[in-house]
Amino acid sequence: MKLALGTAQFGMPYGITNHAGQLSQSQGAEVLASAYAKGISVLDTAMAYGDAEARLGHTGVQHFQIVTKLSQIPLALPAEMADAGAWAKEQFAASLKRLGLSCVYGLLLHRPADVMGEHGKALLRAMQELQDEGLVKKLGISVYSPNELEPLLKLARWDLVQAPLNLIDRRLQTSGWLQRLKDSGLEVHTRTAFLQGLLLTHASALPPQFSEWIGLWRTWDQWQLDTGCSALEACLAYPQSFPEVDKVVVGVGGLDDFRKILIALHAPVPEHWPHIGSDDEKLINPSQWAVHLESRE
Repeated sequence: MKLALGTAQFGMPYGITNHAGQLSQSQGAEVLASAYAKGISVLDTAMAYGDAEARLGHTGVQHFQIVTKLSQIPLALPAEMADAGAWAKEQFAASLKRLGLSCVYGLLLHRPADVMGEHGKALLRAMQELQDEGLVKKLGISVYSPNELEPLLKLARWDLVQAPLNLIDRRLQTSGWLQRLKDSGLEVHTRTAFLQGLLLTHASALPPQFSEWIGLWRTWDQWQLDTGCSALEACLAYPQSFPEVDKVVVGVGGLDDFRKILIALHAPVPEHWPHIGSDDEKLINPSQWAVHLESRE
């Protein structure tokens, strides 16, 4: 199965359209049990996802392949740390302890720019040593934009890349990078299939800060009416339609959400996609949303 389960909501109230908040421990356990039963093998998490790793470890995730992400290097390293490599190894050891695991499938940099700075060499060396010791199978990077990839791929040999890909943000494919990554033998995981839930929202319910793109959402709503394809079905089908994509990471707000996703996976693939693609960073990059909102106030 191409689907991978994102776990940000296991550790914090993630998503701009999330009104239900963080999953409880029991809700998370229900989702994990159902995911395993349905053949999902990969869980995507991060050290920065609140207490997600601890909650996963409490439930038990030994039968999943875990991909986690190293947080951003602090501006000032602790005095007892020899370098960023020592800091990274300590962070990773703590992650394994929280998860209750002896190793993970993937370790990604949540902020890949860290390897371009003064701590880059020490950080890369530490990650490579973790892989050499068998603690990590695949090393990788999580990026916001394909524009980040060129210098990062020149700097080191990565095994896995995670990047956004959805009906609005199509840059990974339109830039040619999706094919380039696959041609280079890298595993590709995509995220933001629902753009944090915005793509599952009708134009009439769009948060006010996105009002300048209301035209896109009206086109999106009309396409759904014309084709009979639901937003959920199309959002899932689009990234999965690319053979170069290995895993599509999606988050859920509970067991009901997960069941709806499983049903939507079996819907027919649309003959054509809606014309709602955009390269506007203020819309497609969630890290820009707070900045954009502040600029409008």
